[in-house]
Amino acid sequence: MCSRRVVVTGIGALTPLGNNLQDYWQSLKSGVSGADNITHFDASNFKTQFACELKEFNVTDFIDRKEARKMDKFSQYALVVADEAIKSSKLDVNSIDSDRAGVIWGSGIGGMETFFKESSGFATGTGLPRFSPFFIPKLISDIPAGHISIKYKFRGPNFTTVSACASSTNAIIDAFNYIKLNKADIFIAGGSEACIFEPGIGGFNAMMALSTRNEDPKAASRPFDKDRDGFVMGEGGGALVLEEYEHAVNRGAPIYAELVGGALTADAHHITAPHPEGKGAQNVMKHVIEEADISVNNVDYINVHGTSTPLGDVAEIKAITNLFGDHAYNLNISSTKSMTGHLLGAAGVIEAIACIMAVKNDVIPPTINHKTQDPEIDSKLNLTLNKSQHRVVNYAISNTFGFGGHNASVLFKKYK
Repeated sequence: MCSRRVVVTGIGALTPLGNNLQDYWQSLKSGVSGADNITHFDASNFKTQFACELKEFNVTDFIDRKEARKMDKFSQYALVVADEAIKSSKLDVNSIDSDRAGVIWGSGIGGMETFFKESSGFATGTGLPRFSPFFIPKLISDIPAGHISIKYKFRGPNFTTVSACASSTNAIIDAFNYIKLNKADIFIAGGSEACIFEPGIGGFNAMMALSTRNEDPKAASRPFDKDRDGFVMGEGGGALVLEEYEHAVNRGAPIYAELVGGALTADAHHITAPHPEGKGAQNVMKHVIEEADISVNNVDYINVHGTSTPLGDVAEIKAITNLFGDHAYNLNISSTKSMTGHLLGAAGVIEAIACIMAVKNDVIPPTINHKTQDPEIDSKLNLTLNKSQHRVVNYAISNTFGFGGHNASVLFKKYK
């Protein structure tokens, strides 16, 4: 079986902490909270009235107004981050074999805001079927991959992964495997999500999944804290340019890190709750370490799924301590969702980016908002609480889990 090396040569980020990679990384290192009161709609009647929205983002700074109106926000975000990733990779799209360049994109929700607005307009209007001709193309989950491939003329594999909050990590893993198996040389892989609107907040409120700490939104996302009460919704997207190593070297591409493992498992337990002992999470980390052909003792940092939910945080910590044993106390662990909120299907890629930048810069971004120790979480673990830490990071894991019991994990190695 053919197996080729895969490296990261480009990154794009659009997050509640910054509208590009540099601003995102600086805010992560500084422990900035992206949460605030919701401005996208009047949330005064909702149990949760805050979220991690994008700041000072104007889509027409990036995309022609007429074209942007044909897209749901999640597609707009995808094009913005893909453009930044392409530029940062210094890729001349006209000089590559486009038949061996592809796009794999992830979104857990897709264009649900478009569906909501179009359907609401129909229901409250004349009752006549006057839907926009762009209604279906705007809402279908696969459309960002199509937009990106059309813009850059990438004619290789092109599809979308949907595995709830694990979607964009699935996209990265699929792209990784296609390159390893010599099916392509280069991919734009990532994900985007735009769910801060009435059904997005109301639906998760109905599940009692969101924090309701309306009096203190900036401190609401508090993974591992005894008083955590749910996740905070985020929006945005991220993109990676993944490339076969020799292909990247031959064109003089910048290399941020090497992707050396990607693994998938299922909890097979419950549609929304994690396995209480973290069995699926433990297995996915075990498999990704095995694929990278390293020992658990080689891992320096884990960016955990860490959503700030009562059950999820404990289960993931159990998975780590069970798998890593004594080495768990040598690890740095952090949840950057404490700052970004939870970007659902786009969470995996922006947290993979956090890992890549940690590996490249030897800085661990913190878990902020931690005030009270949870007796169910081992106090001797280094959860990188409230302040970033400097250490050599040769290997970093990013975990992402989704409703339905989907577990996805990727492992990055320092490029030397």
